[in-house]
Amino acid sequence: MPLKALALNSTLKSSASSEASSTGKLLQLIATEFKKQGVETEIIRLADHDIKPGVTSDEGEGDAWPDIRKKVLAADIVLIGTPIWLGQPSSICKRALERMDAFLEETDDQGRMVSYGKVAALAVVGNEDGAHHVSAEVYQALNDVGFTIPANAVAYWVGEAMGSTNYVDLPETPEVVQTMVEMLARNTAHLAGLLKSAQYPAEEQ
Repeated sequence: MPLKALALNSTLKSSASSEASSTGKLLQLIATEFKKQGVETEIIRLADHDIKPGVTSDEGEGDAWPDIRKKVLAADIVLIGTPIWLGQPSSICKRALERMDAFLEETDDQGRMVSYGKVAALAVVGNEDGAHHVSAEVYQALNDVGFTIPANAVAYWVGEAMGSTNYVDLPETPEVVQTMVEMLARNTAHLAGLLKSAQYPAEEQ
């Protein structure tokens, strides 16, 4: 059975926007590499969904998060894609992470967080420095709510500070970005396969 990945595109642009998403372009590149590793990827653009603020798994009428949460928990790999805004992950990325805070109180029948055994990776794009800072913030949040982070599980591109070139405008993928993408896909798929066949131990009673 192939592994399943869910990519959460945290661009601030909805699909209704006429602007292409740099984050989406990088996520699609990773999805292509995942396929070579036997991983099928679904990409969700979070800006297309009404994700209510809060830290529970269901914030009531009209909240789109419960359906997205089901897909998160059905996936073996969760790939977070975010642009850099003001040197930080996007607000939409932060909202998704805040909603995953509920995993701290949600456990399976053996006392493990519902996110245990799932692997997370990260894609970051921006026109300024800050990819390491953003990945550090998101990595810590994902680890806090039970995800496992593989080695070298981030692929990023940052253009010149205060520049006008976006990742989506590049005519071809820079070699260093391609290398990061291949490493991310290879390591993430490997760890996800291991954890799928050997889940973390149950909580001692």
